[in-house]
Amino acid sequence: MKIIVFGATGGVGRLVVQQAMEQGFDVTAFVRTPDKLKVTGDNLTVVQGDAFHVEQVAAAIAGHDAVVSCLGSNQGMKKSDDLRTMAKNIVAGMQQRGVKRIVYTASAGINDELPGIGGKVMMGVLKQVLIDHRAAVDAIEEAGLNYTIVRPMGLTNDSFSGKYREAETGVPGKSRTIPRADVAHFILKALKDPAYDKKSVGIAT
Repeated sequence: MKIIVFGATGGVGRLVVQQAMEQGFDVTAFVRTPDKLKVTGDNLTVVQGDAFHVEQVAAAIAGHDAVVSCLGSNQGMKKSDDLRTMAKNIVAGMQQRGVKRIVYTASAGINDELPGIGGKVMMGVLKQVLIDHRAAVDAIEEAGLNYTIVRPMGLTNDSFSGKYREAETGVPGKSRTIPRADVAHFILKALKDPAYDKKSVGIAT
């Protein structure tokens, strides 16, 4: 399978690139700053570009079987539509190039699904990012693409466990975190398994 990864220099994105190459995928990393990738391999192509430019996005998507988005926002807690804008550009590029499959990494909380007082506090803190991710997800779901939406709990740099849990409704109980390496593993698993087609999945260890 030939995939293109947006957000490939981020914590999850870089691990997706690494694990995908190890699993035999042909990988294109779409990056603004190639020097930040720090990953090389015979089955890796690096394309320099900006996800805010739809023409660059569409050109890069051409010829791929699937798209992976691990894009994040640099706006912190401020109101922003960066994620929605980049997602719309990816959707437009996929439609132009006839690519149907996408795995989009959002965040737990986009469906107001974090339980308890702690969950409400966290969703309040992350309100603007969650609103932007939700708008990006809406753009993907409304486009008629074959999507998987990934909703990870709090990301850590712990080692890969392979013991994460999944929930299509809400999030897995009694856990607030998941290693980035496990998120990357799930993304690639979802790409290969039709059971995850048109699903939104919360994941946590």
